[in-house]
Amino acid sequence: MLGIQNGHRFIEKLGNDLNMLAHIILLFILWIGVVWSTGAAVLDVIHKGTPSLDDLLLFFIYLEILAMIGIYFQTKRLPVRFLIYIAITALTRVLVVDVKIMSNLTLLTYTGAIALLAIAVLVVKYGSTRFPSENG
Repeated sequence: MLGIQNGHRFIEKLGNDLNMLAHIILLFILWIGVVWSTGAAVLDVIHKGTPSLDDLLLFFIYLEILAMIGIYFQTKRLPVRFLIYIAITALTRVLVVDVKIMSNLTLLTYTGAIALLAIAVLVVKYGSTRFPSENG
């Protein structure tokens, strides 16, 4: 019976270690992709001669993704709020770029989505302070 328990613990530890390794590899690949995309966007801005508000919002999205990756490496947790911030910034970017060609209904839909995401940030923040995780 003891041999079966040790074998089960070994398999469980191996599975956890492989899962952690996969997280690290994929996050590193994501990091490379974000840095590469940022570099390409910077070259585009240099070629244009000046950044637009659209470019700046795109840089904020890249920055938020890099911050999320950094937080994961420091805490081993992916902050859900950063995903929501990225979604808010992405929707704001669409509004900035396409506001002149949007119908009123589309404009209201995007602003409503941003408002819902902002409320979601408040709910997640409240929930994480009111009901902290048992894992730390």
